[in-house]
Amino acid sequence: MSVIQIVILLFAGFAMSRTIFQFKRGALTIAWLLFWILFWFGTGLVAVLPQTTDVIARFVGVGRGADVVIYVSLTALFYFIFRLYIKIEQVESEVTRLVRKLSLDEFKKE
Repeated sequence: MSVIQIVILLFAGFAMSRTIFQFKRGALTIAWLLFWILFWFGTGLVAVLPQTTDVIARFVGVGRGADVVIYVSLTALFYFIFRLYIKIEQVESEVTRLVRKLSLDEFKKE
């Protein structure tokens, strides 16, 4: 096993422990807990058995397994960035609404 495989495996284990900790704190739903546990387990599996990505690559018609990992990672990152953007827009809208309500309430008091 190479150094990078060990590092990725250790990080995946660490990330799983943090995921479980966040679930216990109530910061994650069971669905997100399962998603992230499966994700980090898959990451560790691919680190230990990198030839698994070659099988997936052949199945989807991509040249190398590493390319599949890059394509899927970029797609997932852009999706999560999109979700964060939507969530930030919702929070900004809610803050604006609350500030307006508070200022109107203050104005009515005077």
